[in-house]
Amino acid sequence: MSTWLLTGGAGYIGAHVLRALRAAGHDAVVLDDLSSGLAERLPDDVHLVRTSLLDPDLPAMLTGLTSRRRLDGVVHLAAKKSVPESVAVPLHYYEENVGGTVALLRAATAAGIGRVLYSSSAAVYGETGADPVGEDFPTLPTSPYGETKLAGEWAVRRHAEAAGLRWCALRYFNVAGAASAALADRGATNLLPLVARAAESGEPLSVFGDDWPTPDGTCLRDYVHVEDLAEAHVAAAQVLLDDDAPSPGVLNVGRNEPTSVLEVVGAVERVRGRPVPYRVAPRRPGDPARVVADATRIADVLGWRASRGIDQMVM
Repeated sequence: MSTWLLTGGAGYIGAHVLRALRAAGHDAVVLDDLSSGLAERLPDDVHLVRTSLLDPDLPAMLTGLTSRRRLDGVVHLAAKKSVPESVAVPLHYYEENVGGTVALLRAATAAGIGRVLYSSSAAVYGETGADPVGEDFPTLPTSPYGETKLAGEWAVRRHAEAAGLRWCALRYFNVAGAASAALADRGATNLLPLVARAAESGEPLSVFGDDWPTPDGTCLRDYVHVEDLAEAHVAAAQVLLDDDAPSPGVLNVGRNEPTSVLEVVGAVERVRGRPVPYRVAPRRPGDPARVVADATRIADVLGWRASRGIDQMVM
């Protein structure tokens, strides 16, 4: 059994990754400052270290932790993730996402942790055009959030090469769904929770632009179920544990299936049997029109493929 340090493990995605790791026979120590994560998402027997990655005592904390138990690697999910907020306060995002990643890499390496699995984002691609994007597609992010995730990738890759670490970066496309109501996404920016709230409350959903160059005028995204995403982390962790295998590097996590905002609205109406009111609002700064994954490489490298569709995400 391996044990992983899981940063951001009390968050929406982190709690699902924790659940999947444990189901596969691994263990984890969660590091989370609970600024957006929820302690109640964690099982009672999980060790929670409540601290920020920017805490100057982080190196001593991790060294003390590894003196008491073996940590085989880091799964690094902790980050700020709102595109509009990143446009409003870019320096905060650089400090938290890039500064936090650099601080974690230094502290983990000093503590003798030799594997890093980094949570990246399709936001690193920016505007992509009509074709699915592979990992070699140019990275031209259109928001400070995307820039910070790309800079984090660079830091992980370069540090891994210099320090002899094994590494992987998973570029998430749009994550949705939940394993249970207790683990559901409670964020205020992701589309599916907002659509569900509109269906329940009757308050109109804001659809940011209906004049995008897409079939119905709304943005197209590649949605992946959070449980599929969590299983991708387990597959990556298992490859990182095999010291004879090459480091996986950068991998897309998606389904290669574009879904528009209005198609998500339609799926919620179909599955929940109630209308979703919406109003068209101006486009948001930093939003690209279309981002859809070419998920060929992750299937080849990790043997992972998404198995859940959009209807399962909106249940």
